[in-house]
Formats: sequence, structure tokens, C-alpha cells
Amino acid sequence: MTNSVKAQEKKSWFGKVLTSIEVAGNRLPDPVTLFVIFCSAIILISWIASSSGISIIHPASGETVTVVNLMSREGMTRILTGFVSNFQSFPPLGLVLVVMIGAGVAEKSGLMQTAMKNSISKVPANLVTATIVLVGILANAAGDAGFIVLPPLAAVIFLSIGRHPVVGIFAAYAGVAGGFAANLMINMADILAASFTIPAAQVIDANYQGTPAMNWYFIMASTLFLVAAAVFVTERIIAPRFGAYEGVLEEATKAEISLQERKALKWAGASVLFLIIVLISLSVGENAFMKDPETGSILAASSPLMKGLVPIVTLIFLAPGLVYGKITGSIKNDKEAVTMMGDSMRDMGPYIILAFVASQFLAYFNWSNIGVIMSVKGAEFLKNAGFTGIGLIIGFIIFSSFINIFIGSASAKWAIMAPIFVPMFLLLGYNPALTQMAYRIGDSLTNPLSPLFPYFPILLAFARKYDKKAGIGTMIANMLPYSIVFAIVWTILLVIFMIFNIPLGPDAGIYYTM
Repeated sequence: MTNSVKAQEKKSWFGKVLTSIEVAGNRLPDPVTLFVIFCSAIILISWIASSSGISIIHPASGETVTVVNLMSREGMTRILTGFVSNFQSFPPLGLVLVVMIGAGVAEKSGLMQTAMKNSISKVPANLVTATIVLVGILANAAGDAGFIVLPPLAAVIFLSIGRHPVVGIFAAYAGVAGGFAANLMINMADILAASFTIPAAQVIDANYQGTPAMNWYFIMASTLFLVAAAVFVTERIIAPRFGAYEGVLEEATKAEISLQERKALKWAGASVLFLIIVLISLSVGENAFMKDPETGSILAASSPLMKGLVPIVTLIFLAPGLVYGKITGSIKNDKEAVTMMGDSMRDMGPYIILAFVASQFLAYFNWSNIGVIMSVKGAEFLKNAGFTGIGLIIGFIIFSSFINIFIGSASAKWAIMAPIFVPMFLLLGYNPALTQMAYRIGDSLTNPLSPLFPYFPILLAFARKYDKKAGIGTMIANMLPYSIVFAIVWTILLVIFMIFNIPLGPDAGIYYTM
């Protein structure tokens, strides 16, 4: 950011707020360090609470639950001997790594980038904004690729049709970051969220069953509404703030796709179509393989289809990635394919470290019984205060949005929040799928605004290529309308689902009865 921009921001109230947020966020430790601190805090709190004799009656079993002192001889022994088993049994670890085998090949082979280019390169000018936002929302299935590839590509597309490139950058980023919890298909974000939600719900109800598809219906509906909302913001609010672009129309040809890439993309698409046909054939018929043998449903939590979503999603990424790579030459043999898989695992190194410390935190949280006691006490407090229903869910969305400004990692936040809020809201009669979706909405809304979001500096670099005066204030000022409109539209949509008791996904209604 230039000195002049900094000076302007410091003079204004808005600039002072931004500076305060940035300073406060930068003072926070890394999420890994945060979990180490939380682990120490849980051990200390377990000692204090145990000495105080705090207890509750478990609502499902009727048994008395007391706080277990982790500073006792037995507790410290369990901590010492449980390091490896805690890590091995951490649900999100294996799920995410398996999906990344396929997603990593799809990204590193070049498939994701070409698919994004192809989806918007020949769209009519009047549909460009909607297409860019839609691709941005769908791109969260591609991991980092959406944040890195789509904004500069959108700038080139906007340039090619005579529009200001920075407007394209903002629209793309709003779709990828602000619409992170929406999509038309189940992807790694759904799998990761569910891996925390399901065990958190089972703390109260051991018989609870959930799947990564628990929010599927809602995220599909969200995609359509968010695209419309983003187009409105882009065309009515953002675009009018920018005049005609006076820079050089350079690098416009970078959005073009070679004949070889186009051929590879077609065959990659054909491989996905083949997999879908196979999947459908295994789901049709009285004794179809993908159906639950007892209920005959393919969408039941216990059906092979729902239980097998992780390998299915992995294969849907892996197959087209291999086909695309083979045709374009980015994958010449099996060794190079395996190398890509290894590279994608190497990229997951920071996540694996985070998973290690998070797994210890969750284990200590469960061993100490602090989670279930906090949930029961919290539910009782909310009931007595009369703070339930739609107001409670909206409040949780706002709370999640605020926390997201300071802690960017969605998995780190949900690892902390799920063991408390999922059981608490379940005791109030709300399905864990609703709690999870409310969290995911809040977690997405402030992604475009937070200077601490990992991809925010990248967005600033993209924008400065076309506007040298752009600074943090510029980014947030233009992202704020998206976040506000998304918050209104998304919250209203969730309230409609609640009022009419519309399922959020297969076997995932709004309310829950134990």
C-alpha cells in the first residue's frame, strides 16, 4: 500500500477500523500455536473444574457426567500415551488426504485452469459477470486454484470486452471467497466440515448418523441465489465506481485455449460423464449396489453411496485429471502421475501439522468431558433466556462471521467450535446439519473482507497491476457490498428453509429429535 493511501485511511473512521482489525489479527498466533495454547488451557481448566465438582446429567443416558482431571496421574498418562492414536483417529485427516489425491492431480495437470478458462472465454458479454461468479463459486472444489487462477483470468476477460479489469477481479474474488460454502456438487469443504460435525453430534447422541451431503440441497440453492446477488452488486454498485480503463490492453490472449487443451478437456469431460453413468447404473434397480439394503434409499446415511462419497469425489477428480494430463503431455507416464499425487500431499504439509495439534485438542476436550458439560449448560442457559429459533441461528452466523475475520482457517475454527455448538444446538432440537450450515455461511461472508485471509494479499497484487493506487482500503471498500448483500440473501434463504422445514440435504432436516 502506498503512503498516500495509508494516510487517507488513517484520517477516516473506516481506515482506523481497518487498521485496528489488521493490527489485532496480526497479533494472533498461528492456528497451530493457538491449538497448543488451547490444549494447555483445557488441561488447566479440567483440574479447576474437577476440583470444583462441576457436573451435569447427560440428556440421552441420564447418567451423571463430571469433569475429568487431566492433570491427575491417570490423565497425564493418557495424554502421554495417546499422542499417536489421537492423530491416527482424527477424522478429517484421512478424508482430506484421500480427496487431495484426486484433486491434486486435477489441479497440477492443468485441468482446473483450462476448465475455468473454457467456461468463461466464449460466453456472451452480457453473461460474463454471472459466469465468472458461478465459476468462482464452483472453483472452491478445486482448492487454491480458484483464488489464484480466476481473478487474473477474469481481468483479462473483462479487458477483452472493453470493461475495467479490476471489476472482473472483484467479481471473481467475491465468487470464490464469499461463496465458499456454496456449490452444485459435494466437494472437499463438505467432507471436511462433516468430519468435525458428526463426531461432535455423537457426543450427545451416539446413534447420530450424518454424511458429507448433509448440506447438499441448500448449497445448490445458495449457488443460484448468490450468483444473482453478485451480479446485482457488480453491475449496480461496483462497476459504476470505475470509469473506462485507460491502460494498455495487454496479455488478452492468455485466456485463449489451444486445440490440444480443448481436445483434452473434451475427453476429460467424457471421463466424468462415464463415471456418472456408472454411478447411476449402480444406483438404479430394486437391489442396486448403492442403495441401503434395509431402506432401499440411495440417499440414506447408511447407503454405500453416502458412505462412499469420499472415494467417489476423489475418483471424479482423479480420472479427468489423468485423462487431461495424458492428452496434453503434462502427464507422460504413471511415474509422473504418482509424482503429482506426492506433490499434492507435500502441499498439505501445513494442514497435517494443524491436524496433529487439533487432534490432541479434540481428544483432551472429549476426555475431560468439558465439551458435553459446556453444551448442556449452554443449552439450558439459552432455553431459560428464551434465545432460540431463527434469532439464535442468525446470531450464530454473525458470531462465525466475526471470528472469521481473525482466524482464516475454516477447519481450525470448526475444530474449536463444533464440539461446543453442535451438541448445544442439538440439545435445543436443531439438526447438526443446520448448525454446520449456519457456521459455513458465517465463515464465508467475511472471507472477502478480512486482510488476514491468506489470499487477500494475492487479490491486492492482482488489482495493483491495473490500479497502482489500490490498497487494503480499496479492497475492503469494494468487497463490503458483496459481503452485505450475500449476508442478507443467504440468511433469508436459510430462514426460509427453517420456516418451511425444508431438508438441507439427504436425511438432514432442520430439526432433530433424539
